Amino acid sequence: MAESLYVHVPFCTSICFYCDFAHVVYQKNLVQQWLHALSVQLSHMKINHQLKTIYVGGGTPGCLHDDELAALLKMLDPYCHEVQEYTVECNPESLTLEKAALLAKHGVNRVSLGMQSADDRLLASIGRHHTFADTCRAVSLLKQAGIHNISLDLMYSLPHQTMKDLQDSIARAIALEPTHLSLYSLTVEKNTVFGRKGIQPLDDDTEADMYEYICCELPRHGYRQYEISNFCLDGYESRHNLAYWHYDDFYGVSCGASGKEGLLRYDNEKNLMRYLQNPMARNEIHLDRQDAQFEMIMMSLRLKKGLDLSAYQHRFHHAYEEDYGSKTEALIKRGWLEESDGYVRCSDQGYEICNTVLEELMPEGE
Repeated sequence: MAESLYVHVPFCTSICFYCDFAHVVYQKNLVQQWLHALSVQLSHMKINHQLKTIYVGGGTPGCLHDDELAALLKMLDPYCHEVQEYTVECNPESLTLEKAALLAKHGVNRVSLGMQSADDRLLASIGRHHTFADTCRAVSLLKQAGIHNISLDLMYSLPHQTMKDLQDSIARAIALEPTHLSLYSLTVEKNTVFGRKGIQPLDDDTEADMYEYICCELPRHGYRQYEISNFCLDGYESRHNLAYWHYDDFYGVSCGASGKEGLLRYDNEKNLMRYLQNPMARNEIHLDRQDAQFEMIMMSLRLKKGLDLSAYQHRFHHAYEEDYGSKTEALIKRGWLEESDGYVRCSDQGYEICNTVLEELMPEGE
């Protein structure tokens, strides 16, 4: 059975200019209806009561009012007895000491804060409603409540962002002593404010220079890169996200959430109003073995450690070499892959062009 649960909170107080996730602007009456629909969905799903990780994302879970957040967390209490990592996403401006204490009371031991930048001008330009001072305050409140495992999200390749802006944001983020840092380049989707206005990220060379700086600078301060966009102090990898990258099964509940159970992947209804009418509505994708094999490779090669060959064989009852041996050998000769200690991983050169490596490994006809 799956040991990880993702819960999607589809509400935000406002919509960021780059965001394409399933969300609507907060309305109290809709939140109440959503909580009821979520309880219905949970009651119909056979969820393992010995979960190892729970992740509550969004949207903005922290935008829920105290009573609403308490109702959500109480709903999840039955699944928390064995949980090792319990993460909730928050935005700095909406976090209060009361909310932080409420999270801690229900066993939340990790919070992911959407810092994005230390530059207030840049934050306003991407539709954020907090300042860097709000981020500092939020980190302090979480620590007062006893939550010390704090991840900060930052963005780069933002319009008008300079290398100095990024360097300053990283320095200020490190000074807050988070245990984990996630750094994502701006991707503009057509259904976002940026997409409709035709606003684009920075040019490829500048973005590559920024990524190179990130990968060189963070390890100097003890933050080890363990995935393409993720860095942590020793022992503070996101266990929940590792379940995705290891291609483990996981439950997804609420509108906009996805899940995987064996060769079944599913996407819950993304439209909130339709979800409220039928919380069990979802789109199911039945994978064949070849699809699942490639998906496991695709996820695992995002990790610095790479693909665990014994885990691959255990899952598919087939040796990796039988399925991908010749392609892997060719990529090793090109210097893009390497194999050692029971893992296949991207080389430093291959890691920079991971998507290209995956294209080379893609099954014929895909």
